Amino acid sequence: MPYIIAEPCVDVKDKACIEECPVDCIYEGGRMLYIHPDECVDCGACEPVCPVEAIFYEDDTPDQWAGYINANVDFFNDLGSPGGATKVGVVDFDPPLIRELPPMANE
Repeated sequence: MPYIIAEPCVDVKDKACIEECPVDCIYEGGRMLYIHPDECVDCGACEPVCPVEAIFYEDDTPDQWAGYINANVDFFNDLGSPGGATKVGVVDFDPPLIRELPPMANE
């Protein structure tokens, strides 16, 4: 898995990363966005446009957000690999780690 999205995206979902992604691999869940680990081509275009700095290369994910690596994978357990987020639309699902978080303040 090249890139993941972590806690700063929860309840924000800015979507600048979606607009920048050349392969349509960033999917929208209930509370945050998720990068498909098999569809991402590791281009890094999403990372610098994220206004809340929530996107990390997997190996560079801060320790306090390490659980988001698995959460990004878990999001796709039932969804599989549909081959593009646009045709899927919003998926009303978040893995337990995200679903159980208290509401995040949007600043």
